[in-house]
Amino acid sequence: MKTFILSTSEKGFNFLRKGWENNRTNQLVSIILVLIFIISTIVSYLDRANIIYLHSWDEYFSNPFFSIEISFTLLLILELLSLIFVLPKSVAKSVGKQLELLSLIFIRAAFKEFSHIQNFEWSALTEPFINMLFYAFGAVVIFIMLGFNYKLQLHTPLTNTEDDNKEFIQFKKLLALMLFVAFIIIGFYDILELFSTGIYPSSFHTFYTILIFSDIIIVLIALRYTLNYYKIFRYSAFVVATIFIRIALTTKPYFDVIVGIIAAIFVLTITIAYNYFLKDLPKNN
Repeated sequence: MKTFILSTSEKGFNFLRKGWENNRTNQLVSIILVLIFIISTIVSYLDRANIIYLHSWDEYFSNPFFSIEISFTLLLILELLSLIFVLPKSVAKSVGKQLELLSLIFIRAAFKEFSHIQNFEWSALTEPFINMLFYAFGAVVIFIMLGFNYKLQLHTPLTNTEDDNKEFIQFKKLLALMLFVAFIIIGFYDILELFSTGIYPSSFHTFYTILIFSDIIIVLIALRYTLNYYKIFRYSAFVVATIFIRIALTTKPYFDVIVGIIAAIFVLTITIAYNYFLKDLPKNN
């Protein structure tokens, strides 16, 4: 029964990942994002010129920079979907993808602050400019930390047994498939909320909370195959990094950037320490 479930879920996951990571899909997504940006910019202009009236959405499209926020929000949703397909590859790549998302969220926040500038007199733009500078700086620091982290990463199999490694990856693909279903359900309710109230709830927080639980499940599954202290600690520490990222998404401005940078430094420190102790790992678990 276990073999059937794992093999079936693996086939389903591989089918979805192949479709998502296809070059044609990437081109289509890029074209759609460009079209949405152009259309939302035109709609925003028509709204500000009082040519059209958008009822409850009028206050959003009256902002000339709202099209930027729409485009970046859609980009973040797509990156969130990509995170699901990265999960079975390695826990290090997964947490790296989460930090990529966080840096993009900070970049989006910087653009959002720019949209608050009504005129370019210093007295009017001081607060938005400082916020914009803070978010942009935080995104750059995470970008740099993440670059070093990717350079230093050494991917080692959980066990020396090929069958165990294959089964562990199958478990992660099953979990990723469940995350995909959760992503679709959350997205469906977000769209319903958008069209019923005119407000997009942006359930990044909800999905990250689910992601924390999925990471914990991966750690518990890993115990089935190894009790090596270094490997279990590394897996567990990356779960803590996910919690830091989740906190950064909900805490107030300035503190969110500080927590995000701490998360990036934390992940880089784990990578450096693990690589240093890797030579002392026993060849047989």
